[in-house]
Amino acid sequence: MKKKENFQLISTNRRAKFDYEISQTYTAGIVLLGPEIKSIRLKHVNINSAFAKVENGEVFIYGMQIPTYKFNTMRSIDEFRKRKLLLNRNEIKRIKNYIDKKGYSLIPLELFLKNGWAKLKIAIAKGRKKFDKKEYLKEKDIERQTRQEGY
Repeated sequence: MKKKENFQLISTNRRAKFDYEISQTYTAGIVLLGPEIKSIRLKHVNINSAFAKVENGEVFIYGMQIPTYKFNTMRSIDEFRKRKLLLNRNEIKRIKNYIDKKGYSLIPLELFLKNGWAKLKIAIAKGRKKFDKKEYLKEKDIERQTRQEGY
């Protein structure tokens, strides 16, 4: 028998596709503490100002805010602490090679729960300049107009 796959979207980084040109995406697990996963399940998380780095062959995410769980009995946990991302060794090598190039960075796109496990979709992206953002908005506007006309 096939097991039904549960998928629940928790948070998205809506500015990412506007501010960055996305090259590749990866799905990574996150190392969390007990109260943090409870906060995530309640959708108390912010990934808009987060970014990731490769350090010593491991990937860490910085700036992801997970507020403390209301009924927490553990010691106090820093909301913005760095958290380890779980990726394959080959994926980490590919990411490191891309990020070493000038202008590329590793940003989170969305956080979701898959079969009860917290997963983070991260992307290798290159920052857009101001004129690139204007072009992107023009393209989106043209697409929207053509969809409305029914073409």
